Amino acid sequence: MKLAFLGLGVMGYPMAGHLAKAGHAVTVYNRTRSKAEAWVKEHGGAFRATPAEAAEGAAIVLMCVGNDDDVRSVATGEQGALAGMAAGAILVDHTSASAQVARELEKAATARRLGFLDAPVSGGQAGAQNGKLTIMVGGSDAIFRTAEPVMRHYGQAVTLMGPAGSGQLTKMVNQIMIAGLVQGLSEGLNFAIRAGLDAKLAAEVIGKGAAQSWQLDNRAKTMIDGKFDFGFAVDWMRKDLSIALAEARRNQAALPVAALVDQFYQRVQERRGGRWDTSSLIDLLARP
Repeated sequence: MKLAFLGLGVMGYPMAGHLAKAGHAVTVYNRTRSKAEAWVKEHGGAFRATPAEAAEGAAIVLMCVGNDDDVRSVATGEQGALAGMAAGAILVDHTSASAQVARELEKAATARRLGFLDAPVSGGQAGAQNGKLTIMVGGSDAIFRTAEPVMRHYGQAVTLMGPAGSGQLTKMVNQIMIAGLVQGLSEGLNFAIRAGLDAKLAAEVIGKGAAQSWQLDNRAKTMIDGKFDFGFAVDWMRKDLSIALAEARRNQAALPVAALVDQFYQRVQERRGGRWDTSSLIDLLARP
């Protein structure tokens, strides 16, 4: 299948790579041209100077960029993807963005006789590299069934959640839950250390019981060691939480813990930890 992938960051680069390895003809676009050139050197395919040019002739155009403004620019700008897509093609947005922008894109795509899916992902850089992302999708069933096999090249779970915007709303639920989990994990591990326990052994034991979680399994040891120079950055988490908190103000959902943890992440940023992994919340307790 002829595909396009727009945005070659820490997530998009390996995701597009999985499509090329599966035998698809992939054309890429990235704002920084050198990254697109490096991707083509590694995976083949081609790169283009604008999203519109990359999208020309593609049956499915996939994108993973930064925020709502980036989504609008790359998709609906004068040289955006929609301008280069032929009727019947599908745009899949893997960016973690607002439900509002997803609905805007669906409306814009429909006006051009194009399909659209909002499909944010969870699993971090490791999930993208290993092809084991969880993908939460919003859009119509017919469009989803066409695009699902393509997304399965890097998604271990690809689920249609409802109409446009539903994928983004589900990603917000994901980030709300992670915020609380990481704070609880930080407090528990810091308590174990200060109580004189072997914190790594405690984490191993607890991981076999009701407190088990992905965060405990994958982050406890590095948290105890104070290592945060990897993973899902605090800056990105704050962006996602700001989207969730804004949506909560609209739907009147109470998010007291998420709001508090967002403030904690702001303090991590003030420690110049904006690019640290989200598990760096423990640093505020280890070095108050």
